[in-house]
Amino acid sequence: MFDYLSVKTVKDNVGILVKTLRNRENLSQEQLAKKLSMSRITIQNLESGKNPTMDTLLKVLQYFDLLESFNQYVNSEIQNNSQQSLY
Repeated sequence: MFDYLSVKTVKDNVGILVKTLRNRENLSQEQLAKKLSMSRITIQNLESGKNPTMDTLLKVLQYFDLLESFNQYVNSEIQNNSQQSLY
């Protein structure tokens, strides 16, 4: 009846996205990690869907010029779902 979207599925999809973006720029995990001042294991874990931190994800989005569009999406959701005061 209803499709179930798990957190694991989203983490896996984020990992696939990061790997795709990294490969598009012909970067190894090590190279991307150095550019972002993090370890290769952190990038490997992100690409494997293993509990990335918000900071890691946002740094990667920023590197690939996706941070602004992500922030715009978040802001639009805030605007669309905020409660208007009755006073």
